[in-house]
Amino acid sequence: MLDLDIGKMGDHVQKYVNDNDMNLKNSFWKKNIRNLPGRASPKKESKSVSSSASTSFDDFQESVSDAWEIEAEDEILRISAQGESSSQTYKESRHTENRVNFLNSEVDTNKLTKFQVLLESNLLNLEDLKKLSWSGVPVEVRPMTWRLLAGYLPTSTERRQEALDRKRIDYANLVKQYYDTDKDEVYKDTYRQIHIDIPRMSTPLFQQTTVQEMFERILFIWAIRHPASGYVQGMNDLVTPFYVVFLQEYLPIGTNIETLDVSSISKKNRDSLEADSFWCLSKFLDGIQDNYIFAQLGIQYKVNQLKELIQRIDGTLHGHLMKHGIDYLQFSFRWMNNLLTRELPLRCSIRLWDTYLAESDCFAIFQLYVCAAFLLHWRQELLEEKDFQGLMIMLQNLQTQNWTDTDISLLVAEAYKLKFTFADAPNHLTTKR
Repeated sequence: MLDLDIGKMGDHVQKYVNDNDMNLKNSFWKKNIRNLPGRASPKKESKSVSSSASTSFDDFQESVSDAWEIEAEDEILRISAQGESSSQTYKESRHTENRVNFLNSEVDTNKLTKFQVLLESNLLNLEDLKKLSWSGVPVEVRPMTWRLLAGYLPTSTERRQEALDRKRIDYANLVKQYYDTDKDEVYKDTYRQIHIDIPRMSTPLFQQTTVQEMFERILFIWAIRHPASGYVQGMNDLVTPFYVVFLQEYLPIGTNIETLDVSSISKKNRDSLEADSFWCLSKFLDGIQDNYIFAQLGIQYKVNQLKELIQRIDGTLHGHLMKHGIDYLQFSFRWMNNLLTRELPLRCSIRLWDTYLAESDCFAIFQLYVCAAFLLHWRQELLEEKDFQGLMIMLQNLQTQNWTDTDISLLVAEAYKLKFTFADAPNHLTTKR
């Protein structure tokens, strides 16, 4: 765990945990459903929304509309249109003009300088880097910082380039060994599923053949090297933050990656980008691999933990969800499976992952509290919904498209406060597997 005393966390947390509810719960409503990076859409029959709770994980998979079930999402929108008189019409609210701007240009410059000094140290203090990164990493130093936080590179500056070169060669050999040869019959289904999922990613960047082939190799090789779980639908979303961060290293700051032709980058740099994304994904997933093995029991366990936590923190909200037949599995499964990447704009996911990576080995625990803080953020709006349909429409389509780094900093600060308050509380998180 990071050595962060709540009394000494400094402005980057203290400002946020003391903000009033109005600032904490700013929301931005629109009638249309936003397209987020990594949002997928397989060809499935649409299923009507039902309030019956799932009796098993298999039942849940059959009955719940998840992020990649676009036809089911359309059904939700149809219900919304029909029931507009009984459900709230979502409108975009204005930003509060005097909202806290916790990182002005001067502070940005000072923080960047601190990172640069730390990263150039002959023997970097990793704990200092974690503490500095927790509140956000400047874009200029994010690629190197993420490699170090993920455990991909050594702290010694003298050994970094050698280690980087070796790991990139190792990955190239894995590609030759597993991907460039005829696919073993055992892995044909894995390759087929990955090959189907990748083109469903929505933004223009991920529609490029060059990018899709890079993602296919990363995910296929990871799946072969991790047979206990193999490839699980949605893992492509977990490659995206690493890929985009490392891609930016080869571009001028401010480049619009949405219109970038990745094939214009040199083959050597593309190979380095792909290798770094693979190894950092592997390191990152090592701590949460039980989320993806045998019917994803690890995620089901965490969903139950979230339910217990919300019941303890906010009995009113929990009771409201239960009263209207909302099963936590129906909305928070994908929060856990995709680490909120489908609920947030990509820029916000990247900022959130600054904190996730800074949490290191405690990340899996901390993410539970992030999900709790995320649900509590929408408390008032959820309490105003008076039926199952309205609640599910909202929970499946939380309006974060206008969120910024400030919103994520508020979110992780609130999550830290919850963790500090409840992590060691009696009778908390005692659900048995």
